[in-house]
Amino acid sequence: MATDHQNPASKQQQPGTSAFKLVIYEQENFQGRCHELTGPCNNLQEAGVEKVGSILVLCGPWVGYEQASCKGEQYVFEKGEYPRWDSWTNSRRSDTIVAFRPIKVDSQEHKIVLYENPSFAGKKIEIIDDDVPSFHAHGYQEKVSSVRVQSGTWVGYQYPGYRGYQYLFEKGEYKDSVEFGAQIPQIQSVRRIRDMQWHQRGAFHPVN
Repeated sequence: MATDHQNPASKQQQPGTSAFKLVIYEQENFQGRCHELTGPCNNLQEAGVEKVGSILVLCGPWVGYEQASCKGEQYVFEKGEYPRWDSWTNSRRSDTIVAFRPIKVDSQEHKIVLYENPSFAGKKIEIIDDDVPSFHAHGYQEKVSSVRVQSGTWVGYQYPGYRGYQYLFEKGEYKDSVEFGAQIPQIQSVRRIRDMQWHQRGAFHPVN
């Protein structure tokens, strides 16, 4: 909509649906039938998508889910090309995506605190405006059972080097690992989701 382009300041705080665009191809390497999303979809199969073979993110970021209604394993997508399933996950547990939703990125500052025990107890590791590929390298070797996100949007990983299961952390509190979708309380790396890096307004508009 023209109003989105004329009022960029509001988009940084409250992104409209035009700030997000993702194309799903039913076959690998961007082949086969394609389907475009500009907003959340709780069940791709009900929307006529038989299989997710490859993904092109024109305006992001997005999170995909293994199960309908945004449940199950999570996969974070930022602007770019994903020609086959192992380009968006290396957990090897599932190659299925059934739901998508856009991720709101409304802060240039990032602060997250991860705690050893549920309800924000025990040892903790605090991260401010940084990506951490290995908690062990920072001297934190404990499990992660609860998380408090004070600003920014983050993705945590089960293993060092941004590998294994992914967990999306948006601003708020996660009192135990079930609340962020983990079957076991294990996170060993974390990074910021920074849509701002492509466009100062936080919303990327491709040129037609």
